[in-house]
Amino acid sequence: MKKISLLFLLFILQSVISAFADNYWQLDSTCNAIIWNVNPSQYGHRDHIEMSGKKVSAVLRYGVNPDGSFYMERGMVWPMLRTVPNNTHASLMRRVSLDPFFQMTIAERQVKEKVKSIKLDGTMTVVSDLNNGWLTAVRRYTPSTTLPMLIEKYSLTNNFNEPLYIVFPQQKLEFISPEWRGTEGQYRITAYAEQVASIILPPGETYEFGGYVTAGKLDDVIVAPNYDAEFSARENLVSHLTSNLILETPDANINRMFNFSKIRAAESIYATKGGPMHGPGGESYYAAIWANDQAEYANPFFPFLGYDYANKSAECSFEHFAKYMNPEYKPIPSSIIAEGESYWNGAGDRGDAAMIAYGASRYALEKGDKNTALELWDLIEWCLEYSNRKRNAAGVVESDYDELESRFPAGDANLCTSSLYYDALISAAYLADALKMPSSVAKKYRLQADQLAKDIEAHFGAKVEGFDTYRYYDGNDILRAWICIPLTMGIYNRAEGTAEALFSPRLWTDNGVLTQAGHNVYWDRSTLYALRGVCAAGYVDTALPFIESYSEKRLLGEHVPYAIEAWPEGNQRHLSAESALYARIFTEGILGLRPTGFNSFNITPYLPEKWNNMALRHIRAFNADMDIEVVAVGNDKIKVIVFNHGKRLLSKTIHRGKSLKVKL
Repeated sequence: MKKISLLFLLFILQSVISAFADNYWQLDSTCNAIIWNVNPSQYGHRDHIEMSGKKVSAVLRYGVNPDGSFYMERGMVWPMLRTVPNNTHASLMRRVSLDPFFQMTIAERQVKEKVKSIKLDGTMTVVSDLNNGWLTAVRRYTPSTTLPMLIEKYSLTNNFNEPLYIVFPQQKLEFISPEWRGTEGQYRITAYAEQVASIILPPGETYEFGGYVTAGKLDDVIVAPNYDAEFSARENLVSHLTSNLILETPDANINRMFNFSKIRAAESIYATKGGPMHGPGGESYYAAIWANDQAEYANPFFPFLGYDYANKSAECSFEHFAKYMNPEYKPIPSSIIAEGESYWNGAGDRGDAAMIAYGASRYALEKGDKNTALELWDLIEWCLEYSNRKRNAAGVVESDYDELESRFPAGDANLCTSSLYYDALISAAYLADALKMPSSVAKKYRLQADQLAKDIEAHFGAKVEGFDTYRYYDGNDILRAWICIPLTMGIYNRAEGTAEALFSPRLWTDNGVLTQAGHNVYWDRSTLYALRGVCAAGYVDTALPFIESYSEKRLLGEHVPYAIEAWPEGNQRHLSAESALYARIFTEGILGLRPTGFNSFNITPYLPEKWNNMALRHIRAFNADMDIEVVAVGNDKIKVIVFNHGKRLLSKTIHRGKSLKVKL
């Protein structure tokens, strides 16, 4: 196990202790939930969470008001109801506030509410006491899996020893957009709670009713949903996602965060006219795909999950990008928008071809399907050739910007693009072998990768702010978050200095890695890449305290339960692909899983010294139903056991960090 200096370990301890602030949330007894048991000292706290279905997304802004009552504002998005101009952000949106318990009267008295708990498990459940416990009120929220609706269920239970006379406000909100605002004319947004005008509720009895927020074209007929069926469908989806690719570690927070990451990564897929399109979300990015979020971050994760709709969305995204291949080798657009009908390329070439080649080649291997791989091969080959043609005199790949699109300087050639291209070449060589292409194809790509690794070291390798790491571009002399990228691509010659730089006070904060030393901006994607890369390079014991603190903060802290995009930009939106990057810390980082064929892979497991064992169960990549177990044996050895469909394929004791080849 690779080590770093004692002085640096002391900094790690200090940093992690400071990150463990008081948490609002705790693990619930069910395996897929967290719960906030509200106490009066926490009144006034608010948060937001995004939940998505195939035809709707909702950013629920919720919390507890200073008087103890519940707060809810729904940020509703309908990705397939397009607005004018039909650009990246042209989904129909509306903020909606409606609460059937607001201005309700109980025995002719106004409601006095105290929220008792809020639970998240892929849905949201809020439990409150009304009027000193006379009534228990329950609110539940979920996006429909198939309808353009946010589904809501409400109940009131009489805890009093007498019947209670309850009068409800009759609430129905409608918003009609102007005809010129929609690509298909006027849209109608409807929010409705289906409670009666009044009831007499006997002691011990419960009154239940439903509500919804929906939208459609002006002449669409609204059909009230089957509330129980809608919640069951959502629960079944969550159950499917959480019962595949199961992470088992001694750390309950990490296991639960991993479970939540699968939900957010896979739910944000929209049934567009251009096919299923995975979208980042955040009340901004829907019915569209990006070369980084989808091709690079999410698509290489989906085969592990066994969710067919996610795999279809990955293949759909690559099909859309492939439409823009051209014989002149002009750049493929960074983003395909408007349900596939248009594109955005406002930042020019961000190294998008390298992102696509990296994601498509890994996806093709992991999916384990020859026909899918053949369909993707032309795109992979084109993107590799495009990147090859962009190599400069130093041998590294030029681009206009990187994925941060000029938010921070990236020079004419940046470390990220060349590193992605390097890994894409390696994966493409494995893919060419799997497709039984002439040996010259794989040989060419491996030779190009070998040379590129030397060029990356010669051009980017540098001492920056005293650390033996990388400069991000020619002339860069300030530490940058993306120095972690070579580690995630299997380039380890500067691993120790890079790990020390990433976790130094210059870059690491309580919220993860700063985009650039000296700034206050952070993006979770770079933190998650850093944690994955440091683990893959063998510094898992260095990374583990940071993984623990990051997981606890995102899962149980002030803003839960998913990885976020950025701050201050976007106010820490729950963009979906970041959650896929969290899961990949464990699949590719700690386990070191690297596809080498349609039914083969290498694993280089680095079991942390404080863990006696870990397992990843029901891995669905490579057409498998596979379990990988890792068990500590003595101080420096581990036993690796691999099962497929319950049959033991491999059981071997190795030194920590040694690679094993597995063929199913």
